[in-house]
Amino acid sequence: MKKIFYIISAFCLMVGFTSCESFLDEHIPQGTLSDEQVKTPENAEAMVVSAYAIFTTAEDINSSFSMWNFDVRSDDAYKGGSGTSDGDVFHQLEVQQGVLTTNWNINDIWVRLYNSLSRVNSAIALLNVSDFGLKQQRLAEMKFLRAYGHFLLKRLFKNIPFVVNEQLTYDEYNELSNTTYNNDEGWQLIIDDLMEAYNSLPETQEEKGRPTKAAAAAFLAKVYLYKAYRQDDAQSNQVTSISQQDLEKVIEFTNPALYRNYGLESDIHNNFRPEEQYENGIESLWAIQYSRNDGSTYGNLNWSYGLIPPNIPGATDGGCDFYKPSQNLVNAFRTGADGLPLISSFNDKDYDMGSDNADPRLFLTIGMPGLPYMFNRSFMMERTSIWSRSNGLYGYNVSLKQNVDPALIDQYLIKGSYWASSMNRIVFRYADVLLMRAEAYAQLGNTEQAIQLVNQIRSRAASSTQMIANYPNTYGVKIYITNYKGSYSKEDAVRIVKMERRLEFGMECERFFDLVRWGDASTVLNKYYAEEIDNCAIYREAKFTANKDEYLPIPFAQISASNGHYTQNIGNW
Repeated sequence: MKKIFYIISAFCLMVGFTSCESFLDEHIPQGTLSDEQVKTPENAEAMVVSAYAIFTTAEDINSSFSMWNFDVRSDDAYKGGSGTSDGDVFHQLEVQQGVLTTNWNINDIWVRLYNSLSRVNSAIALLNVSDFGLKQQRLAEMKFLRAYGHFLLKRLFKNIPFVVNEQLTYDEYNELSNTTYNNDEGWQLIIDDLMEAYNSLPETQEEKGRPTKAAAAAFLAKVYLYKAYRQDDAQSNQVTSISQQDLEKVIEFTNPALYRNYGLESDIHNNFRPEEQYENGIESLWAIQYSRNDGSTYGNLNWSYGLIPPNIPGATDGGCDFYKPSQNLVNAFRTGADGLPLISSFNDKDYDMGSDNADPRLFLTIGMPGLPYMFNRSFMMERTSIWSRSNGLYGYNVSLKQNVDPALIDQYLIKGSYWASSMNRIVFRYADVLLMRAEAYAQLGNTEQAIQLVNQIRSRAASSTQMIANYPNTYGVKIYITNYKGSYSKEDAVRIVKMERRLEFGMECERFFDLVRWGDASTVLNKYYAEEIDNCAIYREAKFTANKDEYLPIPFAQISASNGHYTQNIGNW
């Protein structure tokens, strides 16, 4: 009885009841509280819904679970805003200078994610002592969510305490260490939860926000791919080896037979449209579900992108213009006379719209001066302060993947304290499955199959022109993309896959984590800083320090509260 009351008490606080009694009065008959009254299917389902909900309600404009705030460390995006002091702690991350363990943003994302894990574990605890028909499926869903929370934390901080025992007492929780498991073992803990999920999840779910077996397979492939690039030297963040066994697991969990209900959208832009007919499409394996018609004032909207819209007078007034695509990313979409990426020299000069060939994904990823914002000719982009709150410090480009056409204001774009959208955020999409499989094949030396998979992505890119079909005639752009032909060495195939990941997932908050995973962060980013000074002067002070800047420091507040059980990440923070 005492344990059940403890679980339900924790739930009461998490879902916002002022006291446990108010929850019990509403959900449990008057009289003596019994195990049977607590362990009902209705209460278990309520806990599960609560665990799902926190992955939308706990995130924030400064702590988006999409990780856009922390992807400003990559070569894909500038921080944006009005200047370096606007979100100064993120400026410090962008240039990797002056980052302190006391910075509020570092502790904030830690706390929000562990709050999410707390709610998931409370749901698991109640499910474990309940008995109803969907128990195993709901447990699988919660193990999936627990893996998701740990995954986000591990990519950010590397050395984290794992909360995989949902029966921990308060005292036991305070004795957890963030170095109990090495890097490889930490990934394995996430895999263990995902395997439980994979073995019990159904192939389809009526409610789209619940993960399926295919979603678990894609997630497993992703974690195995991270695990494959071993970083187990406690005094280094360098990749010391690449595990063939883990790569073979990536191949196993990206087997096309596991994804018979999924495929590529005919146009990549369909993945980033808010209209109901495009959401939860064939490419969306698992997405965070946002909505605008759930009976509340603002609905279950995505506020975590609230800082990204530009400040367009008469339309998105109050837009903060953060997370702006870099010139380096624009240049990456240039193609040569053969229609292929200029991998070795894409940054030798800036993209010229009137003369350079470009991958069509450029115009679906980045809004640029001379082109319509969100494909709406009522909002033509220019080199003015309308399109850059910093008056050009961070350039004039705007992300298209997080934003919504201003014509849809009050429909799919809603103004509250900040701008919010009902557009889902896809966490795992089928294109990632194909490119993870391609990467594993390339690293294993099976270059022919790797290139075939890359070409599937490029063929889809070539047909992604529904929104930009008139761009060549109207705006003079030159769209040209072709597939790879011939045979390639292992080294070339790996480089091709890495480049294709950047093009396909540009501005989807994957780039920085990919660079760290590959062990490329120091080399790529220091080169980027040196080349970007003319486009973005803030990089004059930037420097990426290997074996330090790959991961955030453990927050000072958490170190202090751990009673000596947490160890700071390497790098002399």
